[in-house]
Amino acid sequence: MNPQTKHVCVIGAGIVGLSTAWRLMQDGWQVSVIEESAAPGLVTSYANGAQLSYSYVAPLAEPTALTSLPKWLLQKDGPLHIHPSLSPTFLRWTLSFAMHCSTASAQQTTRDLLGLGYLSRRVLREWLADVPASWATAAGLDYRTNGKLVVFRDPAALALASAQVNYQRSLNVGCEQHVLSPSECLQTEPALAAMQSKLVGGIFTPSEDVVDSHGLCKYLERLIASRGGKLLYDTRITGAFLEGRRCIALKLKSQSTVLQEAQSEKAADMTEFKADFFVVAAGLSSRELLQKFDTRAPLLGLKGFSITLDCEKGIAPSMSITDSHHKIVFAKLGHRLRAAGMVDLGRENREVDANRIKALIQQARDNFPDAGDYSNVQTWAGLRPATPSSRPIIDQTACENVYANIGHGTLGLTLAAGSADLLADKLAGRTSSLPMTPFTFLAA
Repeated sequence: MNPQTKHVCVIGAGIVGLSTAWRLMQDGWQVSVIEESAAPGLVTSYANGAQLSYSYVAPLAEPTALTSLPKWLLQKDGPLHIHPSLSPTFLRWTLSFAMHCSTASAQQTTRDLLGLGYLSRRVLREWLADVPASWATAAGLDYRTNGKLVVFRDPAALALASAQVNYQRSLNVGCEQHVLSPSECLQTEPALAAMQSKLVGGIFTPSEDVVDSHGLCKYLERLIASRGGKLLYDTRITGAFLEGRRCIALKLKSQSTVLQEAQSEKAADMTEFKADFFVVAAGLSSRELLQKFDTRAPLLGLKGFSITLDCEKGIAPSMSITDSHHKIVFAKLGHRLRAAGMVDLGRENREVDANRIKALIQQARDNFPDAGDYSNVQTWAGLRPATPSSRPIIDQTACENVYANIGHGTLGLTLAAGSADLLADKLAGRTSSLPMTPFTFLAA
């Protein structure tokens, strides 16, 4: 099969969808991207934590998750809160999640995600090696390798994290991490001065990166368009035309004139969109979309929040910081500081919860009181589509020419480039650099 003669339609213009589209274009495929929003990266990819945390991929499903369940149910202001639901989707997901909460499962998932993370680091750094300065500025990319420091206030939590460092070191995957004392944390990141007395130590990983996810989406959009890729926005998929185990075309509803350069000679009246292959990479919307292809996706939206403030005249951390106690991540993006965190299960909406934002601001100010004006922040809420195992699904659906690249949870930005590389291997029929079995529907 010659990719240059084949047309792939990627559904979704978030970080995973656009990474997939660009990687397929590098292989020579003709690529179109369909997105319901008016522009790229406006949903889950818009204002997330911005950290590329290749070495921090431990799954949410691990043994202590079950013992923490009562606290998560009762502690409404905690970093993770569960809103119980009787919906079949919620019940199936949580039951499967509980089955993955074993030491053996968590360790295997960590191995799988570390491999995918380091693949993603290699691929993304290749994509960003020679970005024209004008492109980076126009997109608001703010990409750099700045290292990551996870700080701890509880000795027991630091001990567990140190054990994780030793476990990852034993895997021989090239993970360089250092356990630091409180004074060494301050030497590594002077902006921690306000919280030094509360620290018991930290873990420093010098090789981690930071990038504005929305900016990266805009940059990938520009790359795709520059190579002749089609990007169809304001376009909703209302159905699929199936013949046997193949999808022949999608039924579209456009909210604009975006389809005027598409396939049909009567573009304005076009309701069908044909391609040889289709890739569903539409975040949480993939759950509903995949039903059109006779496939059930075990996804649940992990609701998270972020604030962004101007830190040009403030004292903000230069490197990425994770506050282990509050489960908040901090990333400096040019003259902006992004603080993001919290996981709410069972509330799949994108409403900005005032109480959660208030708690996030309070905790961010507790760490970096002089970073900027906390009374003037940009707020965001998004749904991170997660599988029960915490591993993404990069697999063929029930339709033989429809594939999925979904379920990255809180690691979508980190794992997008590597997932795109594996998906490209699948479509090309190549042997992948990583085993594909962990990233199937059955393994999720």
